[in-house]
Amino acid sequence: MVLRGHTPAGLPVELSPLRLADERAFTGLRRANAEWLRPWDATPPVDTEEVVAFGELVRRYNAEGLQGRGLPFGIRVENRLVGQLSVSSIVLGSFRSCTVGYWIGQAMAGRDIVPTAVALAGDHVLGTLGLHRIEINIRPENTPSLAVVDKLGFRDEGPRQRYLHIDGEWRDHRSFALTVEDLAGESLQDRLARRGPRMPS
Repeated sequence: MVLRGHTPAGLPVELSPLRLADERAFTGLRRANAEWLRPWDATPPVDTEEVVAFGELVRRYNAEGLQGRGLPFGIRVENRLVGQLSVSSIVLGSFRSCTVGYWIGQAMAGRDIVPTAVALAGDHVLGTLGLHRIEINIRPENTPSLAVVDKLGFRDEGPRQRYLHIDGEWRDHRSFALTVEDLAGESLQDRLARRGPRMPS
């Protein structure tokens, strides 16, 4: 599956699955941005967890997609991998909800790429997949990520204490959510375009 759109400034953004051919670009991007991403990256709370090779990571992502539990995407700009967005914890039935997480390399931050990627994924899951609610959980110190949910009009649902193990500790987060009713018929892409480019992103 491939989702395409443009930032408010016209930069083309594509969401598409990671491929085995992305290994060099992915590992290079992660290596170059290790310090940039370290304060926000999930970490294993125990030392016994395995280090997953890229090929196994892609296999697991594909399995999640096939089983309907997640939608793992690479974020690409002009055919270049610049980050990652994952729709996870997809639950149907009477809940019809999911969570979204993302990261981007520092060189491409601040250009509305992540808000555009979240809008593309959000319109797909709320529209095509028929989900009702999207949730994004963010550390209170993560100002650029807080700007993403602000631009898209996510509702602040309050703190989650010691929610996720990040950078070696259990860290507090704030939970943000959006439902179909919040959009009142407007797409997230249209909402972002209407609000226009805003800084920071």
